[in-house]
Amino acid sequence: MARRHAHTEDAEINITPMLDIVFIMLIFFIVTTSFTKETGAVIIKPEAGQAVALRNGTILIGVRPNDDIWMAKRQIELREVRQMVERARAENPEGSVVIVADKGSRIGTVTRVMDQVRLAGIEGIAISAVKPGGQ
Repeated sequence: MARRHAHTEDAEINITPMLDIVFIMLIFFIVTTSFTKETGAVIIKPEAGQAVALRNGTILIGVRPNDDIWMAKRQIELREVRQMVERARAENPEGSVVIVADKGSRIGTVTRVMDQVRLAGIEGIAISAVKPGGQ
């Protein structure tokens, strides 16, 4: 009897659908991720018993005890605050402003920064603080 030699085909796994799913998941995570912006300055926040966490504070302005103003990881002058806030507001019209003032900063400097933010057309201003005994 003659034996027939069976042709053995190499098994091949099609990974295209798996790659599609991986890319869809990657796009989903990129779109839903919220990125935290930093002021760029080391600041010790004051404590406040009524501190509440805000979720949409996207424009951060830091005020150091020596009256240095920080925004977007660089030190800026008071006269630059309005222009930079307007630019940041154009990128994200839904965002609010959070002033991250050091507990040793002077109220006059914080007030002048708040005035510049209001001149930029933003009414929603918050001052960052921590709850007593925690973050």
